[in-house]
Order: sequence, then structure tokens, then C-alpha cells
Amino acid sequence: MIVQLDDTDRALIAALQSNARQPVADLARGLGLARTTVQARLERLERGGAILGYTLRLGEAASAPLHATALVNIELRAGPAVLARLRSLPAVQVVHTTSGRFDLLVQIAAQTTQELDETLDRIGETRGVKGSESLIHLSTKIDRSG
Repeated sequence: MIVQLDDTDRALIAALQSNARQPVADLARGLGLARTTVQARLERLERGGAILGYTLRLGEAASAPLHATALVNIELRAGPAVLARLRSLPAVQVVHTTSGRFDLLVQIAAQTTQELDETLDRIGETRGVKGSESLIHLSTKIDRSG
């Protein structure tokens, strides 16, 4: 079931992205709606797949201090094997397929430079990987990830 979003749904989602721990009563007050209306909308958005869950975003003090992106080129038909290897590496957080020069964009979070270096080495030596380029994140200027 695909749910159609209206302006009120979008405002509710934006409020949750700002603080997913807000009580329904506070959300309702902020949106100028009845608490039961907000609760019903939340349930509909969850059932319809617009809201997949509520999660914790770590602050700088609790998250891995080093982040990097690896841009990876893979051999034709090597995708499943490469993804299985990436899935086994604990520092690999997110993998996207891409268009353009690279096949995969791999987001990495590591506690130490040694862990980051070893993860990049494991990616580079994976069977089916033709080449990679890594970018170490220095600072975050904009983050709208929710």
C-alpha cells in the first residue's frame, strides 16, 4: 500500500525528523490538530510505509569519530559477491549503487585510523572490485538526514 502524502502529513514528518521523541500531544499542538487525528495519521503513515521506524541519531560524542566514502568500481556481474563482502565489514554503514564513473558509493564509520585503513584495504582486495577511491570526511556543513 502506497500512501499519498498531503501537506499535513509532510508537516508531521518534518516535526518528527526534528525530534522523533515528541509526544503525540505536542505534535498535535504544534500542528493545530487533535491528538487523535495525529495518532491516526501516524498509524496510517506507518502502515503505508511512509514511516519505517523511529531511530536514534548519535551525537558527535557517541558516534565513530572517522567517516569516509569509498567510490568503488566493480566487475560486471560481481555485484552480489561484492555486496556480501561489504555487508560483512562492520565499519561499512551504507552502500548505494550509482550512475556515472563509479558503481558503488560506500559510507564507512570507524573508531580509529587503523580500522578505517583496514576497512579500505578489505574493500580494495575484494574479489570483483576493479578499483576504488576513498574520501575522508573532514567536517559536516549541512546534514538533513533526519
